Amino acid sequence: MLKTSRLIKSEDLNHHGTLFAGRMAEWFVEASFGAAAVAVKNPDQIVCLKVHGLEFRRPAKKGDLIELTAQIANHGRTSITVHCDAKSAISHEPYVSGFITFVNVDEMGNKQPHNLEISYETEELKRLNLEAKALK
Repeated sequence: MLKTSRLIKSEDLNHHGTLFAGRMAEWFVEASFGAAAVAVKNPDQIVCLKVHGLEFRRPAKKGDLIELTAQIANHGRTSITVHCDAKSAISHEPYVSGFITFVNVDEMGNKQPHNLEISYETEELKRLNLEAKALK
């Protein structure tokens, strides 16, 4: 699991005065990539395959502090699917959630096994694992 936080500043806002969706997507991908890279212990081996959707639940405003939590929800022989939540660091209200799948590659960009052994033992991880398995 990887946690990071972001303070929403003026330069992060859109024309409505709320957090620009592209900026949130950038932070979402970065946090998810970080969780996958930590798991395989080498960021050079990870490439993004698919963003399975970002569900924006409410707008964020300048001054809000966002906490992103990314954790592996499913894995195959070469793939890693990460779930990421972005919530208010203060109220814990959700802003965004979704899944991203990464692939482990060699120096030539070919898929290679990551050899991860992960168990999904908590109820939360079991739920996320089932959701991730249903993605296509």
